[in-house]
Amino acid sequence: MLHKLFRTVAATAFWILVVSVIWVLVLRFLPPPVTWAMAEQVGEQGGVERTWRSWKAMPKAMSMAVIAAEDQLFFQHHGFDMEAMQKALEHNERSSRVRGASTISQQTAKNVFLWPGRTFVRKGLEAWFTLLIEGLWGKQRILEVYLNIAETGKGRFGVEATAQACFKRSIAKLTPSQCALIAAVLPAPRRYNACKPSSYVKRRQAWIQRQMRQLGNQLDPVERERLQQLKPRR
Repeated sequence: MLHKLFRTVAATAFWILVVSVIWVLVLRFLPPPVTWAMAEQVGEQGGVERTWRSWKAMPKAMSMAVIAAEDQLFFQHHGFDMEAMQKALEHNERSSRVRGASTISQQTAKNVFLWPGRTFVRKGLEAWFTLLIEGLWGKQRILEVYLNIAETGKGRFGVEATAQACFKRSIAKLTPSQCALIAAVLPAPRRYNACKPSSYVKRRQAWIQRQMRQLGNQLDPVERERLQQLKPRR
């Protein structure tokens, strides 16, 4: 009986692993059709706005803006910022306000493959999918997907949707300042609006622009070369 149960569990785990790897490999080449957050907002007033833009259409400033705002060690880690996670854990033990420490890779894995929540099962799957996309996608594909599926406003997903809604132009034609403004709303895109930025959003935009300049100066030669390799070819 125990032997049969063990074989069933082992077979289930094996096929879950195989299916998840195939799923990640498929989405290395194809745009994710829908995310959980998109599905939640389909029935809301206004529906969902989303326009996929390839990596070549993305300005380098947009990538730098989200890295400066969300994950400044993006090029250095392999999916997890252990120091940030430790600091967040210590903060959450002292305060009722929960602080997150998710990297861009973790956010991408969560948004593409999983549902919202903080259960141990979901967090475990998030870690698994984060490892998979780091290994099978690489940094450029992770950024490309993130910039296309991240919620950037109420009912808007991806940076192109907000570029069109707020600036009436394609993401490829945005200035670094406008890219920073889109990145400024990422922590709470349903609360903040890049089209009508509050004083807080404008302050955060200015901070992101300073961080973009500093990051450009502080990158070591290897990281600077990696960033240049990520620059879209015109």
